[in-house]
Amino acid sequence: MKENDCLLPDIEHKVSILFKTISDPTRIKIIYALKNKELSVNEIVDKLEMTQSAVSHQLKTLRDVNLVTFQKKGKEVYYKLADNHVYMIFDQAIEHVEEK
Repeated sequence: MKENDCLLPDIEHKVSILFKTISDPTRIKIIYALKNKELSVNEIVDKLEMTQSAVSHQLKTLRDVNLVTFQKKGKEVYYKLADNHVYMIFDQAIEHVEEK
């Protein structure tokens, strides 16, 4: 991409939504909890010490921008990061803010 090139408006919008979504502290905690393993909704509720309703709302927001995926196993719903891109974005953000 050249210096004077611009992103397509659709891409700009999607990137903006992505960063807006991951800017919420609760969603950051959920992403961090899912960083290394799949967790059930109840496990996320316990880790974050929040209500199931609040966690479910945040998980839906993360699903809507394809940051997490879910799978039903019996009565439980398990979530994991959608792909390695999510892990890399999150890991690089942590690395960036920890720089001295």
